[in-house]
Amino acid sequence: MCGIAGVISSDNSLVSPERLQQMNAAIAHRGPDGADIRIYNNNSAGLAHRRLAIIDLSEAAAQPMSYLQRYHIVHNGEIYNYREIRHSLQQMGYQFFNQSDTEVILAAYDCYGHECLQQFDGMFAFAIWDSKQQQLFAARDRFGEKPFFYHHTKEEFVFASEMKALWAANIPREVDETMLYNYLTLGYIQHPGDGSRSFYKQIAQLPAAHYLVYDLPAKELTLHRYWDIDANNTDQDITDEKAIDRFRELFFTSVNNRLRSDMPLGSSLSGGLDSSAVLSTVCAITQQPVHTFSAVFPGFARDESKYISIVATHLNVVSHQVQPSAADMIGNFEKVCYHQETPFQSSGTIAQYQVFQLAKERGITVLLDGQGADEVLAGYHKYYAQYWQDLGRQHRQLQQKEIAVTQQLGIKTTWGWKQQLAGKFPELAETWLQRSKTKQQKNMTDLSADFAETFGISHYARPPVNSLNGALYYNSFMNGLGELLQYADRNSMAHGREVRLPFLHHQLVEFIFSLPAGFKIRNGFTKWILRQAVQLHLPEAIVWRRDKTGFETPQQQWMQQHAVQEMAQEARRTLVNKGILRPSVLNKKIQPLEIHAAENFDWRYLAAGTLLR
Repeated sequence: MCGIAGVISSDNSLVSPERLQQMNAAIAHRGPDGADIRIYNNNSAGLAHRRLAIIDLSEAAAQPMSYLQRYHIVHNGEIYNYREIRHSLQQMGYQFFNQSDTEVILAAYDCYGHECLQQFDGMFAFAIWDSKQQQLFAARDRFGEKPFFYHHTKEEFVFASEMKALWAANIPREVDETMLYNYLTLGYIQHPGDGSRSFYKQIAQLPAAHYLVYDLPAKELTLHRYWDIDANNTDQDITDEKAIDRFRELFFTSVNNRLRSDMPLGSSLSGGLDSSAVLSTVCAITQQPVHTFSAVFPGFARDESKYISIVATHLNVVSHQVQPSAADMIGNFEKVCYHQETPFQSSGTIAQYQVFQLAKERGITVLLDGQGADEVLAGYHKYYAQYWQDLGRQHRQLQQKEIAVTQQLGIKTTWGWKQQLAGKFPELAETWLQRSKTKQQKNMTDLSADFAETFGISHYARPPVNSLNGALYYNSFMNGLGELLQYADRNSMAHGREVRLPFLHHQLVEFIFSLPAGFKIRNGFTKWILRQAVQLHLPEAIVWRRDKTGFETPQQQWMQQHAVQEMAQEARRTLVNKGILRPSVLNKKIQPLEIHAAENFDWRYLAAGTLLR
């Protein structure tokens, strides 16, 4: 994993070594192991790279890298199946001069063109300059694990892994007020209806599962989607045995390929099923003690120390733990804002930042993590209602059985007349929800009248969802997972660490979406197929946990601290001075709420005000 940047322009003064160096310096944290820039075609194209050496540590694998004296690449991420692709290309006559996955991308591009993306299993954002055609080809992985931001005018095309590199290139730093409005009212940091929208004006992001082509002679930019999932095409005939076996096979392959590294490797461990499933598979493959990294909160009601200890003891791992505190939150807040470049939803982002910091202190460069499982396998309790709505349309008797057994397990979730009506009329339900969200935004009285009137355009956008798969698609590809991936990328790279996510192997996700809903939720348990697949390798207390605890911190307690409240009040003052909040907000008592409270406005003011200071 690394940091990339570049400038393409027919105006030679815009493609200068000084500008590229400034961009590279802004993302130095992403690549502590090396840095370089290259300029091509008489100052028409410049590429910059910060290196975090993971695979092939030699200088031969340094970037920018060239191939066939024509293609020049900067690459951030990993192609996990690069060995297999390399072997196939060698059989076709291609030669390689290092052991990196980056050179494989170049050869695959020469061989397959844009279709090379269909070959890759990985997380990546890369840009290839074709000096013959004077075209830039850039692509982003299927889920958006790796970032790619760009600024495009008639004079230039400028791109980078992080927006701070664009600001270093004198691209204006102007917050998009409608994005800010939707963060303050709904908590969104991304636009569900437009994956290219960033939090700042004049800066776009390449959406996940897309590639772009910038033709310099024509000054033409085009974007193309190269991958998607059909959430409605399920295999109704697959048996439990075949489904579980295939899931195990794909999950094992995914973990195994994500262990390819020339640097020390460990795993995150939250105490939940997902990270434990990843860890147990890592232990089975490596057959040696694995270093794990966790955040714990002794005395907090939702502290996961007990479950972390159960897993760590069972798998005989080397457990490292950090105990984030309110003081840590204060000390790290501005740092995390700097790295995230947007506001963030909760203090869990700061705790995650400290977990990666701990990995750096212990000398572990690569961490595997369980992120993504909740979105693709229906891990959140909110999915029960969607599943029951599915059953109510076709299997009324099974619906009643599932509701009863879920209640018997002590799992609490909302199931009233509104949810039942939504199941019968999904289009009507979405229209009502849209109106409800918009009304909620309009009724937020803390916003100044001018700000709300000028920028109060709702970004709540969700297509009618009439199946569990539809809900999972929305949260995996439109609104939800992308935000979490941003937090993980920026927090890991802030410390020069790499995080890998086995649940986001695209073939595994394709298979999961091909399964009927009953393989995701059954007998009252979410993520049913995952539990079945790993039940022989983990303690029953982990596999069949009934509660669902996210990555939670004692945020409510922290927000009660005097020093934190002072910081929150200062953030409010910043927003008032900028004409975003009404002055009367300064007279209101700060309301400390739990981390996932629906109307956690004071947290949003704290994050937004600190970012805009």
